[in-house]
Amino acid sequence: MNLLDMTAVELSAAIKDGKTTAVDAVRASLERIEEKEAFYHCYITLDREGALAQAQAVQARIEKGELSGPLAGVPMAAKDNLCTAGMLTTCASKILGNFVPTYSAEAVLNLQKAGAVILGKTNMDEFAMGSTTETSAFGETKNPWNPAHVPGGSSGGSAAAVAAGECFYALGSDTGGSIRQPASFCGVVGMKPTYGTISRYGLIAYGSSLDQIGPLAKNVADCAAVLEAAASHDEKDSTSIERKDMDFTAALAEDVKGMKIGIPRDYFGEGLDKEVKEAVLQAAKVLEEKGAIVEEFDLSLVDYAIPAYYTIAAAEASSNLERFDGIKYGYRTADYEGLHPMYKKTRSEGFGEEVKRRIMLGSFVLSSGYYDAYYLKALKVKALIKKAFDDAFAEYDVILGPAAPTTAPKLGESLADPLKMYLGDIYTIAVNLAGLPGISVPCGLDSAGLPIGLQLIGDCFQEKKLLRMAYTYEKARGVFSKAEKEAR
Repeated sequence: MNLLDMTAVELSAAIKDGKTTAVDAVRASLERIEEKEAFYHCYITLDREGALAQAQAVQARIEKGELSGPLAGVPMAAKDNLCTAGMLTTCASKILGNFVPTYSAEAVLNLQKAGAVILGKTNMDEFAMGSTTETSAFGETKNPWNPAHVPGGSSGGSAAAVAAGECFYALGSDTGGSIRQPASFCGVVGMKPTYGTISRYGLIAYGSSLDQIGPLAKNVADCAAVLEAAASHDEKDSTSIERKDMDFTAALAEDVKGMKIGIPRDYFGEGLDKEVKEAVLQAAKVLEEKGAIVEEFDLSLVDYAIPAYYTIAAAEASSNLERFDGIKYGYRTADYEGLHPMYKKTRSEGFGEEVKRRIMLGSFVLSSGYYDAYYLKALKVKALIKKAFDDAFAEYDVILGPAAPTTAPKLGESLADPLKMYLGDIYTIAVNLAGLPGISVPCGLDSAGLPIGLQLIGDCFQEKKLLRMAYTYEKARGVFSKAEKEAR
């Protein structure tokens, strides 16, 4: 079997059995990147020498028996808003174009402890603000299934790198669907865990009450293994939760008998592509045949999720991004006279259009006279959305629906109409507002050969139910065809 065709768990087992080495795996990944990267542009920073050195050190520890986990020796990538000590971390923005952190994100450290080898940092929408990976200051990423289309966003580089075989798995971050939507567009598995499960320490914040790190992987088993390795309680993150039930790989069983699935009627109305609808409902039938009980229900407040989300996210972004001022680190304008002109010029030159748009929106909704009318009202809607999900999970184990209303749009289509791009998040953002876990699993291809994603949503701390259901569906579906049929 070709090394690059293996899943992360399969590769780690082969390394431990002496059939290959971590160094061979890194070399194979680097050769693949050399072959495809100029075409897809999945990475912002690639650390060739560092990755080979890491692989040699990890291989030595595997041979000594010091590393025995399911990810030991496996090459991976990290989204470029996750700090990595000594490696450029830009958030795909000119304003952080020269920023090299002195520390690593806790999630990155946890994976390194498990024997991960970091190849580099993946492309993304600038400061995670976008749904297409086209707002990056370093150029767009292309979808490996069809390079004329976007990979989704904001974790589009991570999703595309996994789909193209340029890494075995990747970390992304999800503020309103930024893992699940690109996973859907790129035909890979992506999971956003319950808020607080993976430490946000070292994640450069967009919306602090919404952001959550999660895995993008080739299949559900890899996703569970990465989640288990990355998750931990962290005193450095005040929102980190101490959990006793983080043996996520234990949930990988083909058994959904008696589990209740709720399908929100609100998710299957106007705006949903016909082929996406058919594929998702067919996936529900597969799970029903496996013994799950499937029912339709009304999930209220869906129409209010987008305005509430963009009000809260923009408000938090305007606050979080005020630290990028040209004083402490990052880009500083070359010509200025005085402190305030330097601030203005640095931020004007350093931030892209979409980031400026959200900073202005956030500053407006937090301003005197508008705070109560917009931001406070959005927080009240957020609480109502959480209650609507609580009521749903009193009846159902899992909520099933599409990850996105369409398959991947063509490059350039979304940026011309930002509001249309925002509406593309309709099925994912409520999960972040309520702090819930969600997973996207490929469930078919449309007539243009682009992947369709099935989204499963669980109650807080119920990742194991999601993983069991996703695993059962994946086994029934069979092997999903690979993006590398891109010559189609």
